[in-house]
Amino acid sequence: MLIVNGRIVPGGLNEDILTGHTMRVSGEVITHIDASHRLVEAFPGEDVVDANGQLVMPGAICAHTHFYGAYARGMAIPGEPPSDFPAILRRLWWPLDKALDRDAIRASARVMLADAVRHGTTTLFDHHASPNAIDGSLNVIADAVDEAGLRAVLCYEVSDRDGRDKTEAGIAENLRFMSAQRPRVRGTFGLHASMTLSEDTLRSVRRLLPPGEGVHIHVAEHEADEAAALSAYNERVVQRLSRHNLLNEKTILAHCVHVDERECTLIEQSGAWVSHQPRSNMNNGVGAMAFDDFMRAELKVCLGTDGFTSTMWADWKAAYLMHKLAHRDPRRANGADIFQAGMVHNARLAQNWFGHEGLGQLRAGAPADFIFVDYHPFTPLTGGNLPWHILFGFEPSMVTATAVAGKFLMRDRVLLTMDERAIAEEALALAPGVWDRYWMFAMRSETE
Repeated sequence: MLIVNGRIVPGGLNEDILTGHTMRVSGEVITHIDASHRLVEAFPGEDVVDANGQLVMPGAICAHTHFYGAYARGMAIPGEPPSDFPAILRRLWWPLDKALDRDAIRASARVMLADAVRHGTTTLFDHHASPNAIDGSLNVIADAVDEAGLRAVLCYEVSDRDGRDKTEAGIAENLRFMSAQRPRVRGTFGLHASMTLSEDTLRSVRRLLPPGEGVHIHVAEHEADEAAALSAYNERVVQRLSRHNLLNEKTILAHCVHVDERECTLIEQSGAWVSHQPRSNMNNGVGAMAFDDFMRAELKVCLGTDGFTSTMWADWKAAYLMHKLAHRDPRRANGADIFQAGMVHNARLAQNWFGHEGLGQLRAGAPADFIFVDYHPFTPLTGGNLPWHILFGFEPSMVTATAVAGKFLMRDRVLLTMDERAIAEEALALAPGVWDRYWMFAMRSETE
């Protein structure tokens, strides 16, 4: 097909926005981007899709999320509000993940994936936990990803907090899924956080991890993670991961709010990725990562949502504002750096798993993952000022079409692969049972 009458945003920092150009898609790949008259003449008779003057952009990529977090929406935590992040884990997330069964896993994944399609997020890195439904849980999520038509990198969150049998089951689930990958779904190895992982578990992970693979782990989201590592091992979290040889170019370190300079050096030297989730960090009151220092040090900082809605521009905007407020310095978190993290680095992260050069960009030879954005500015829009148009002008409702691998998943704001209403109704019907089980586990944790 030929995508005509659009303003094409290639996806690189300071790259010109292309007007008067057409994008040709054949199968799953972009084959040409060239002047419209040349392509229309060269490929007569092909399907023509009129973008009607909209922006044609790469699909958004989410570097870290939790699909199962869907069932926390609107849910009350029993008792007084949690006073810090460790209390939030004990009283919200750990009882909730225990409450999940296979039906709830499927339903939470489907509602989050429908949300991703609607908001133009085409690739997601999910971090899953369901201690009472571990075996096959990643297949349940992968089936939902296939149904939606999106791309995803999945893992199970290994932790020692629920006993050795479940630790070993989580390890087995990761290894099983990593060895049986699908065309648009990949597996990696999930770990919760250093503070819930023993030396024996990290040694087992290192021994069993396939060559060249890394881990997807929460790092120093709160000071408690660093305090636990210093108390037990007399080293900081990243130093501990480095000692176990778990840092490499296939490792994703989520949050890194409280890492120090030595840890940053280890991250940079290893080539590991850092994912920043500003909306979540503000919600949990855990602090602001050293975004500007990380960018100056050329760390590969990406942006994720941590289970919030898959509106990636919302986390772009949150990051842009958060660091200015935290430091009372309007020079912090420059828009170009936000673009570099959210667009360029996220694209490179996805390329690292899918092996498709150009994924997350619009150029010849790249996978045809793209969106239409109904944005018509009243000031000049160029490659140079695009980051600030996104930050101050873009809204999630402006996404009108989403395509992955050359297939439209949404057109004219209508989802084509998923029935949003039926999916929401199914999730709603299951919610009372999930919440009842959550309350049982939450109240039990209060008495332990």
